[in-house]
Amino acid sequence: MPIELDCTPTSGAKIRVVGVGGGGGNAINSMIKRGLNGVDFIAANTDAQALQANLAGTKVQIGKDLTRGLGAGADPTIGELAVEESIEDVREALNQSDMIFVTAGMGGGTGTGGAPVIARIGRELNALVVGIVTKPFNWEARKRSHSAEHGISSLRKHVDALIVIPNQKLMNIIDKNTSFVQAFQKVDDVLYNATKGIADIISGNGYVNVDFADVRTIMKGMGDALMGIGIARGECRALEAAINAINSPLLEGVSIKGAKGVLVNITASSDVSMQEVGDAIATIEEAAGDDVNLIFGVVFNEELGDQLMVTVVATGFNKEAMEETTVDLQTEVLPHIQQQMQSHMQNAHVQQVEVVAQVQEQFVYQETKIAANGGGVVSTPQFIGAVQQQQQRSIPAAAPIGVGETTKYDAPAYARRNGSIPLNNTAAATVTTDNDLKDKSPIEKPAFLRKIMD
Repeated sequence: MPIELDCTPTSGAKIRVVGVGGGGGNAINSMIKRGLNGVDFIAANTDAQALQANLAGTKVQIGKDLTRGLGAGADPTIGELAVEESIEDVREALNQSDMIFVTAGMGGGTGTGGAPVIARIGRELNALVVGIVTKPFNWEARKRSHSAEHGISSLRKHVDALIVIPNQKLMNIIDKNTSFVQAFQKVDDVLYNATKGIADIISGNGYVNVDFADVRTIMKGMGDALMGIGIARGECRALEAAINAINSPLLEGVSIKGAKGVLVNITASSDVSMQEVGDAIATIEEAAGDDVNLIFGVVFNEELGDQLMVTVVATGFNKEAMEETTVDLQTEVLPHIQQQMQSHMQNAHVQQVEVVAQVQEQFVYQETKIAANGGGVVSTPQFIGAVQQQQQRSIPAAAPIGVGETTKYDAPAYARRNGSIPLNNTAAATVTTDNDLKDKSPIEKPAFLRKIMD
């Protein structure tokens, strides 16, 4: 009996992002402008004017009869009833979704009351539903904060995983002089990174992707989730970015230890190394615990330059483990970084020894050849000593620590290269004075001094 194979190509997971209300609409506008690919956007709002200006490909005006297109008036009950009135329109827009992100700014009317109903409809359609919402700043009205808490509690009942981003925590990572508009743009940036961090490695935009089934396993029915973002550059950028992610202010001081599932997205330019990816994953896995189910993806983005970004989403927490302290920056972060730096310094020393050995071997060969022809040569020990001295000037013996160690670098590079101020000399570098200039020969004096003297 012949075996028939189904060779029809299968499309990727159908991912939709629904922005509910004014805050949710602003969030998806930001995502569209920044080029979040591989997802479909849906705007749902009671405000007809705001909906008309939205950039989403699909727009659903909810509660036409109830609100007459004038908004919910900051009343969550109106937002809830508006979605119920337009439930068939919402269901049609969400039909055949594999994954649905529901984003909203909690505390208003449409988003606070409507987001839980839209999430419920998504679950009824058997989609994986992830809520990504914000809590108001502390300076916003107390009633708005209470309304947000009630809306979050209601939304939690209808999503598989819920990421709550407290706007006030963003004050810890922005300058105090940041403008009002820029502060809310930062909120949209966080919502964008959270959504993109998950969507990219599912939709196939990443270099290393994961199966949607794996993501579903990690996020299905897991309840509260934590998200952290870390960005770093330099020699130990992967390690620093991973540590920054698991100590992100967005985590509200809660450790990811005890999480059942962790999703990691590493985004960098295409020159990211295997070692860097390994460093980041190992750091996060160590923080979460040995029993964690960790999946990761790698996404190339040349616009990041020499920066590396790590996005972490942790789900399924052991409540007792969550109460433990977070990773301490002083006791765990700095030792990791110093160890990495010391490793690089040791590698540099090994390279120095290898270079000297190669030069010595080549010089001995040349010395023998020249001597055979009756030529004069500099002794090998003298030459090797000069090479070693030059190597010592160019490669520090260890990473500088403290003011005393770093002052030697106050001298210009040419002075360090010509040996007048060796890098490995522990004494502090001295600064050239006017008297020193007077003692120099005319040719050694700067041009402007020679002109004055003439």
